[in-house]
Amino acid sequence: MGKRKKLIEVYKETKRSSLLVYIIARILVLLCLITQLIHGDLHNAFLCGLTLILLMMPFFVSHNFKIEIPNFFEIVIMLFIFSSEILGEINSFYIKIPIWDTLLHTLNGFLCAGVGFSLVNLLNENSEKISLSPFYVAVVAFCFSMTIGVLWEFIEWGADNVMLTDMQKDKIVSTISTVTLDETNSNKSIAVKNIDKTILFDKQGNELAVINGGYLDIGLYDTMKDMFVNFIGAVVFCICGYLYLKKGNFKFTEHFMVKRREKQE
Repeated sequence: MGKRKKLIEVYKETKRSSLLVYIIARILVLLCLITQLIHGDLHNAFLCGLTLILLMMPFFVSHNFKIEIPNFFEIVIMLFIFSSEILGEINSFYIKIPIWDTLLHTLNGFLCAGVGFSLVNLLNENSEKISLSPFYVAVVAFCFSMTIGVLWEFIEWGADNVMLTDMQKDKIVSTISTVTLDETNSNKSIAVKNIDKTILFDKQGNELAVINGGYLDIGLYDTMKDMFVNFIGAVVFCICGYLYLKKGNFKFTEHFMVKRREKQE
């Protein structure tokens, strides 16, 4: 009963629009969960359960850390979670819509920069001993966003190697450059161009698969692309945040910056 009362309190503290988005998203995820269980897909069912937990994170953080997350920011976070897990993973939007992954990683860089920016700015505004320049706040926010992006790439790499998933999407390339083919072992890069197909064999000489169109890169291009667009999203927010603190421009950044909740009597 105690946990239920706390949850009700959190709901009361939440604005109606973000609560409505949460309820709709939760219903859709539950329907998806039931569907996956009926089909016997435990992996996707696990993703649905994880999504349900992640959807509660804004409310949990806001209530337990006594901070106020802007209503618009809450909605964007929930839509981001739903888009990445339910639409991206379970409904294969990452495959059906090639730019889906790029859009989400760009948004991730933007949102994480907003979190880092607002956290440092909170410290700056509520400490008499600390006075950080807008440029310093922007740099720290940028580093925070890029760190989150790198850590996520670690997770993708770990999942691909341990669980044999393909979170780091493969890419077919027709040109490679490698020192592995240098028979002189003099660190000379050998370029192989116009690759038409790659044939895979096992140790017994049995043909496993034929990759038409070139050579299969296993995640490097995807990782670098994700980090680059994360970089773009972080830079965009940090520039806007810097100009907001410095000159009062780009006030829309306020919608992505958490604030300390005022004490209620």
